[in-house]
Amino acid sequence: MLSGAEGALYGAGGGLVVEAVVTFGRLHAWQQARHASRVAGDALPKLGAYIDPPADSLAALFRVVLGCAAGWLLHGELGGMLAAVAVGASAPAVLAQMGSATTVAEALQWGPTPGTAAEAAGPVVPNPAAPPSGSAAPGAPGAAAAPAAPSGQASPSPASGEAIP
Repeated sequence: MLSGAEGALYGAGGGLVVEAVVTFGRLHAWQQARHASRVAGDALPKLGAYIDPPADSLAALFRVVLGCAAGWLLHGELGGMLAAVAVGASAPAVLAQMGSATTVAEALQWGPTPGTAAEAAGPVVPNPAAPPSGSAAPGAPGAAAAPAAPSGQASPSPASGEAIP
């Protein structure tokens, strides 16, 4: 297990790695646009059209801080450096999931959340007039078994390369 400081440090590193990948994607898009402009003979695009230093720096700072926080919060659950880097890299999603988690007691007390599929579907009432489920995919639970060939007759199966008439 990692200490809290190690989890925070490696988590921040994970956030920094993701931000480096995002920045590389922007630089690559700028490079591709420059190549396309050179071939077409157009004016070359400016780097500022692809990277906004104040906004990108602030976003990078928050990604690093979120990675640090996630690494620190989960340091007791992390088995090593790679796990902490992965948690830091996925920090925005991990922290959002942790913040919206519902306990079992809350779920049982509140019932289905308004607007969910469970509420929209309503109660399940079987239709007595409907035939047994034969429309399910073959081999699926509830699918009707294929009728057996009468005794003495083999079901036709083509040999390899043979076409069925």
